[in-house]
Amino acid sequence: MTFRRASFGLAAVVVLWAGFLLLPLMVPGYDWVRQTVSEIGQRGSPMRVPFATMLCVFAACLLVFAWALRDVARKFGASAAVAYVTGFMAISSVGVGIFAYPHPLHGDFGLSEIVGYQAPWVLALTWRRVKQVRGLVTFSWLMTVIVWCAILANLSALDFSGRLWHLERPVYGIVQRSLFFTWSVWLAGTSLALMNQRNVTDVRESAPLAVVD
Repeated sequence: MTFRRASFGLAAVVVLWAGFLLLPLMVPGYDWVRQTVSEIGQRGSPMRVPFATMLCVFAACLLVFAWALRDVARKFGASAAVAYVTGFMAISSVGVGIFAYPHPLHGDFGLSEIVGYQAPWVLALTWRRVKQVRGLVTFSWLMTVIVWCAILANLSALDFSGRLWHLERPVYGIVQRSLFFTWSVWLAGTSLALMNQRNVTDVRESAPLAVVD
């Protein structure tokens, strides 16, 4: 059951990107290269309710996945910190969806997502001694570097007078989505790795015992 719940990480990615790709098609004049994701569901947008609903469904899937991470951590005798960090992303996402842009709390919940983005290195650090997931640990370290590069690129939006912001502004929609995409790659990869771990466990448990004459 624990490893089955791990599939909700992949489900969360599917829900998120289905919303990112399909909802803008129903917002007249929306430019995904220049505009932010928040503008899909901003006040006055015809997709405000669907956007908020999508983020709430995404958050629900993420909470189930975080539950799986906690149980897997206990199974391996490792820290469950990554489960709580991942679960925090669900809370941030719900806040972003409910408090639509330009509500002041929208930005606060958006910035709080930085906590959830730390999940890759938290997993890599706290599960580094778990032999069963060595590949996942290596993958998480790699994604940590990529996610942090994407975070730094996005933080340029906090300094509207900076040179980097002037370079990114015409394509900020892509810059923002690069962060969502890289974290989604980690989420999907971790989900698949844990689902595969379940298959390995099932094979080991079903293997016949050797007969010694």
